[in-house]
Amino acid sequence: MNTASRMESSGERDRIQVTQVTADLLTAAGFARWLVPRSTKIYVKGKGEMQTYWVSKAKMPAPKGSRMKSDMSTVDETNESDGGTSSGGGSGEYGLGPEDIHTLTKAERLVEWDVALLTSLLQQIIASRGGVVRHIEPLSSEEKSIGTNGTVLEEFTPIIPMKRFEAEDIQQRQRPGSIEISDKVKCQLRGYLSNVASMYKDNPFHNFEHANHVTASVKKLLTRIVNTDESHGLAKGNNKSTGKSSGVNLVDLAGHSYGITSDPLTQFSVVFSAIIHDVDHPGVPNSQLVKENTRSAQIYKNKSVAEQNSVELAWDMLMQDEYEDLRACIYQTKEDLHRFRQLVVNTVMATDIVDKELQALRKARWETAFSGNSEFLNPWGESDDSETDLENRKATIVIEHLIQASDVAHTMQHWHIYKSWNEKFFMECYQAYQQGRAESDPSMNWYKGEIGFFDFYVIPLAKKLQSCGVFGVSSDEYLNYAVANRDEWVRKGESLVKEYLEKYQRQQDQDGASDTASKQGSRA
Repeated sequence: MNTASRMESSGERDRIQVTQVTADLLTAAGFARWLVPRSTKIYVKGKGEMQTYWVSKAKMPAPKGSRMKSDMSTVDETNESDGGTSSGGGSGEYGLGPEDIHTLTKAERLVEWDVALLTSLLQQIIASRGGVVRHIEPLSSEEKSIGTNGTVLEEFTPIIPMKRFEAEDIQQRQRPGSIEISDKVKCQLRGYLSNVASMYKDNPFHNFEHANHVTASVKKLLTRIVNTDESHGLAKGNNKSTGKSSGVNLVDLAGHSYGITSDPLTQFSVVFSAIIHDVDHPGVPNSQLVKENTRSAQIYKNKSVAEQNSVELAWDMLMQDEYEDLRACIYQTKEDLHRFRQLVVNTVMATDIVDKELQALRKARWETAFSGNSEFLNPWGESDDSETDLENRKATIVIEHLIQASDVAHTMQHWHIYKSWNEKFFMECYQAYQQGRAESDPSMNWYKGEIGFFDFYVIPLAKKLQSCGVFGVSSDEYLNYAVANRDEWVRKGESLVKEYLEKYQRQQDQDGASDTASKQGSRA
């Protein structure tokens, strides 16, 4: 009723306005070219801001090859300039040029960017195994067995074995650009990502746009990983052909750090995890789900409820028969299947930053891997880890901190990006409070709470990115922005909270006026 009322009051004469649900149905039926997103969102009581669309049957270009830009740097720039609300990405299915981008919804543009990004990583995966893509029917029983012996969180492991490649193997790899991803696989990938997008709720903050903002940060950090310590180079031991030490060459420096960037499956897994990490997020914290004793809280034993649910929903959908060709591009062996699953589980579980027990465990693992703290050494002052285990432990920890930093990337970017996302998160929390799904009014402590969040989480996290020594200049950039945003918040935060409240109240007043007008119109 609220949606219908707001649609009516915000409509225009002789124009057809439809909701996202109707737009999705038209898109699925092949009529996406009819949809033109409104330049401003409408606000619906109880739901927040909502994107609607005008339906126009104006003649649009016929489908043809993709001409839209899909360069990752473009996406990074748009995320830094407008808070992640834009995207690059190829048009793929629709074949539209930049001049026709208005024919795609925001969600469709984001999906197309995700398709372009993951397709590029799939090319690298296939190139790393010599271009081989075979049917994975023999892995069917193995796929079905995953996740059947407990909760997702119980699958977590402190050390994920990274796949190692010799420097020669990397140098002799088939060029990824020469790998052709079939139209069938691209169609499956697009269909999967479109379904993922539809599984995100229309929350002010935890939505598909946020997932893509996180994904852009993950990709940015992955591309900026460097190896400053030659002892961690790929080229260990002797060159097989010459018997001499291989050293560390440009291939190593560009593509390796504790095994993370030498393996494209690892990169794919982390990016995939960023895209799906908040699927079906309810717009309230885990503590509220536990308090309400929801079905998901019961299933996941009151631990990392939303995160486990996201992994399970996204994974179960990927395992459906219709995505078999896509899965065959991701993995070909039992080993790679389980490594993919483990990377997804660990990465998404790392986004639960509220659980104190999990945070304590992460801190201990960091100390073991990077600090050399005597508390974590044996009586001889040495780590019990082998050299390979130590590198794997470091890689696992770096991946966790990479996704954590990306999940709050807005706090470590330009002030206007931080402010935009901070307002969205406030609106989500305040909406939950107004709906009776939060114990206290978030506005009462939002100003001080944000300072504490910077002091005890964001800035220490940025310093860890810096101290682990694998992110190059990005770690300095993130820390500098975090400190600057904290200082700016101290100066402006109190007035901004007042502005947030006033904006929320204006939206409520508009809803009330729309409801009144609708009722009066129905009586007439």
